[in-house]
Amino acid sequence: MHVHTCGCFTHCGALSAQRFFPSEFGLDVDRTGAVEPAKSIFALKAGIRRAIEAEGIPYTYVVANYFAGYSLPTIGQVLSPAPPTDSVVILGDGETKVVFVDEADIGAYTVLAADDPRAENKVLYIKPPANTLSHNELVSLWEKKTGKTFQRVYVPEDAVLKQIQEAPIPMNIIFSIGHASYIKGDQTNIEIAPSFGVEASELYPDVKYTTVDDLLNRFL
Repeated sequence: MHVHTCGCFTHCGALSAQRFFPSEFGLDVDRTGAVEPAKSIFALKAGIRRAIEAEGIPYTYVVANYFAGYSLPTIGQVLSPAPPTDSVVILGDGETKVVFVDEADIGAYTVLAADDPRAENKVLYIKPPANTLSHNELVSLWEKKTGKTFQRVYVPEDAVLKQIQEAPIPMNIIFSIGHASYIKGDQTNIEIAPSFGVEASELYPDVKYTTVDDLLNRFL
């Protein structure tokens, strides 16, 4: 089976692909409340989806949410260079559920979906139950593992929006994605309907995905 993964439809349209996987692997660009500048970036990605559909090319859109290797080393802190030492910065009230997925598991689910007719012309949401938790829950889990207690510094939404407006590129993009995930709940507020989507851990229950609990042990 020929599976093509690309973010540029202009060059890929001439290829004969049995299944097209655009290079998204983040939030669902068709169902997001992201503000600028992420809003415009997602709109471009949505345009690639529409071009694929207009050409009648079979597709699977992978919504992988947060890559664990990127987000968990800082215990979910946006733009932090390292894990917390004394305090941890939390966007919003920290109660919104977000999803963290090991990159190897993202690859495993994507490979399985590539030859699965149940995933054809669907959005494949990767939302393992054990990896869906709030930032407060993530910090509490880290505190339990380290035996430390961190001061939680909550950044209200209006302050986050101000940072997005004032921060330079690419920090404003990262902040706006963080706002969509940690405050708006773009990762978990979508009700997956069979008409457009499937959830990976339900579709492939035999995959033994790595839990956030286990992933955090890598950073001890």
